[in-house]
Amino acid sequence: MKQKVLITSALPYANGPLHFGHIAGAYLPADCYARYERMQKNDVLYICGSDEYGIAITMSAEIAGRTPKEHVNIFHELNKEMFKRLNFSFDHYSRTTWSGHVQPVQQYFKDLLANGYIEEKVTEQLYSETDKRFLADRYVIGECPRCGYANARGDECTSCGASYEATDLKNPRSKLTNAPLVLKPTKHWFLMLDKFKDKLISWLEKKDWKPNVINFIKSYIQDLRPRAITRDSTWGVPIPLPNTEGKVLYVWFDAPIGYISATMEWAQKSGDPEKWKAYWLDEKTKFINFVGKDNIPFHAAIFPAMTMGQNLPLKLVDELPANEFFKLEGKQFSKSDGWFIDVDDFLQRYSADQIRYTIAANAPETADSEFTWKDFQIRCNTDLLGKYGNLVNRVMVFARNNCQQEVPRNVHLQDADREFLKKAKELVAQASMNYKHFKLRAASQTVMELAQLGNVYFDHKKPWQDAKNEATKGSMAATIYCCLECLKNLAIISYPIIPNTASQLWGMLGYKTQIENLSWEEAVKQEIPEGQKLLDPKILFQRIEDTQIDQEIAKLLSLKDKQQHEKVYEAPALKPAIDIDEFKKLDLRVGKVIKAEHVPKSKKLLKLEIDIGIEKRTVVSGISQFYKPEDLVGKNLILVANLKPATLMGIESHGMVLAGSDGTNLVVADIQNLPPGSVVS
Repeated sequence: MKQKVLITSALPYANGPLHFGHIAGAYLPADCYARYERMQKNDVLYICGSDEYGIAITMSAEIAGRTPKEHVNIFHELNKEMFKRLNFSFDHYSRTTWSGHVQPVQQYFKDLLANGYIEEKVTEQLYSETDKRFLADRYVIGECPRCGYANARGDECTSCGASYEATDLKNPRSKLTNAPLVLKPTKHWFLMLDKFKDKLISWLEKKDWKPNVINFIKSYIQDLRPRAITRDSTWGVPIPLPNTEGKVLYVWFDAPIGYISATMEWAQKSGDPEKWKAYWLDEKTKFINFVGKDNIPFHAAIFPAMTMGQNLPLKLVDELPANEFFKLEGKQFSKSDGWFIDVDDFLQRYSADQIRYTIAANAPETADSEFTWKDFQIRCNTDLLGKYGNLVNRVMVFARNNCQQEVPRNVHLQDADREFLKKAKELVAQASMNYKHFKLRAASQTVMELAQLGNVYFDHKKPWQDAKNEATKGSMAATIYCCLECLKNLAIISYPIIPNTASQLWGMLGYKTQIENLSWEEAVKQEIPEGQKLLDPKILFQRIEDTQIDQEIAKLLSLKDKQQHEKVYEAPALKPAIDIDEFKKLDLRVGKVIKAEHVPKSKKLLKLEIDIGIEKRTVVSGISQFYKPEDLVGKNLILVANLKPATLMGIESHGMVLAGSDGTNLVVADIQNLPPGSVVS
């Protein structure tokens, strides 16, 4: 009996183009798994679509001079086309702005409200009188409530590392317009997530998910608290209550329900509007969410809690194979910093299968991994060309020249041939288990192990020698038969990762059926038919030269430099004026750093030992993202010497190092020509 398999990838946010980091986290693993499950002849439905609401989109649209709908239209089509070029096999790619999305989202809200899981609260939020709107944390800057840094972000200070609520900032202002912000009461609705804590813990006890997922979410659930699910905006799903104009449901609330509404749209387009229920309302359906690590809380706690609290018997996620981050040359992909690879530009020179295989081979399944141009070259030349492509070419060319371009007939296998076929079948079974358990990296390795097994066997049997002697042509025929059987299995197990290449190979072997319509089990079991006519061999992969890679690296670096130079720094507004007596209260001293080290368990803090002439001080400073400890030793910095002590990460800090920032970079003030203890005024 067929198993219903419902597969989703996290809905990509339609606020910019996707990059390879996104592909590695939630999309390629899901596509490979969907292709594998279809070959198991299961009833697979692979759903995705664009996430199109939220404050970030309205802000980006304003900056670009577009309406929000015009803005999301651009990136919806852009990302949809990119998925197509990378050969993703979605059964349906939807979007949250389609009209049918509103009903299931509002129904969730109404059910949760009626069941006592939503409460109404009036809270004070930051409001711009100039812009006539409330602003989300990410669009707020101000003075850090702890260290006074002038350009602290809405939720975190990049200078001292403090975390806080945006309403705690002093002199808060709009990040976009620099307009001052005031606290203003506003009504919102909160999902009481804390009420689901016990249910979620009990549900998770039955899950055998990856340790990185389980460990993270169990810790997260311990701190569940009510969370706002509405925003002051007109861009989003309206709240289904009277007198709520100008308020919409928060994007994180409506987006996961997009999986359901997308399936509803798929059902409508298939001609059976009720068909979605066969997946979402059937407890026997196997439901898998593919997400990146940043989406674990929403898919392992918040969306399941929302679903537990509404009235339909909707499926809860069965498997959550969340991946870690995929970086570019050791750093996070960043469009704003010029640290990215343009996918459209990439696909003009390289194939979709080359990047699909490279990402699969480096899949960030249990730890962060990265794309590097040198590794890409090695994967393409050593694996795809040197192992896979080499085996295909040498066997197909030999069969054309020595076997009348057909699968040899009446072959008699020797022990070495049978042992080779046995090992090949074992690798096929291993590949199947890897795909089944979401081990994409291991699956890619198994593909290359099978290709290498074939190359070693071909070299060992030396069919070119057997072809010279009539008495040994039978051995030659057996060798080529076994090699063609190996290529058949290679096409099958590589299809989920490199579908275009596998399909080409399948066709070269003389098969008329499409590989995607195969039953994995039956195709592996049925050996390649004797006498089957083979097609002319094709070159599957081209070598990537060193000069190409040098050009790609140079392009990446030049793009970063160009992006940095094009950035325009908008200086913040001046602080309120003070008189000279207030300034004189500050005791600013030159201090020499004599020792510096990282603070354990902190990504931002450095512990500095500073000589200020009259004594040595311990100062904790949030500058480790910009300076290595060894870079600071010997520098003369400016220290606020009469700041009251503060304890950070268990260390008592006596003073604050002064630094300048443009919002992106941070530079400490360095005075080299004055001795420690000198007064700065």
